[in-house]
Amino acid sequence: MQKYLIFGATGSVGSNLAIQLSQANKEIHLIGRNDVELEKLSSELGCDYTVLDILSDDIYENLKKNFEDTDLAGIAYCIGSIDLKPLVKTNQEDFQKCLKLNFFPVVEVIKVFKDNLKKNKGSIVLFSTVAAQRGFTNHSIIASVKGAIEGLTVSLAAEFAPDIKVNCIAPSLTNSKIAEPILRSKIVAEGIAKAHPLKRIGEGKDTAAMAKFLLTEESSWITGQIIGVDGGRSTLA
Repeated sequence: MQKYLIFGATGSVGSNLAIQLSQANKEIHLIGRNDVELEKLSSELGCDYTVLDILSDDIYENLKKNFEDTDLAGIAYCIGSIDLKPLVKTNQEDFQKCLKLNFFPVVEVIKVFKDNLKKNKGSIVLFSTVAAQRGFTNHSIIASVKGAIEGLTVSLAAEFAPDIKVNCIAPSLTNSKIAEPILRSKIVAEGIAKAHPLKRIGEGKDTAAMAKFLLTEESSWITGQIIGVDGGRSTLA
């Protein structure tokens, strides 16, 4: 049976995506760098996992070695960061660090798996942010880099059609480990929730549900799309 690879499988979105695909009787393989959390989740779901640091020097050789014989239906790159800083306090290293995690690995991962996905009419799901289309203070780093992801999405959707679907999800702030420093203040969290027309912070399961849809045959006529899962913030707030 064809498998779905989930990069960043122990994060809020990645773990919920793993659960939802598993519940839909899809074969999944978890990828992340936290071996304890990966082992726990894989044990709960009865699936395989691989401990890999996407920033390691030999990551791409490891991907080829570990998944050379794996029949792939789709990949989801659920790894990300929240990089907030006033522009006057940024430097080139800030942008390079963000690109190194959020953009460059995506390109190389897709190169590794392109032929495999083409053979199976597979899907690729990437992640942006509502801040790439809406202007938010102190978001120049992450919005610029995720804007590049959106450009990559539509470019590759055109290049890979009709063999591979490529789509991107642009969520707003979601309850997660990386958002915890922002949401730890109840006052701040309530203020952010009120900024959304649906009056709450997103959950990993919200974004994961869209990712599952885009990865599977349910979305067989959808490619090249940037889809907001943002409580209405991109269009109504």
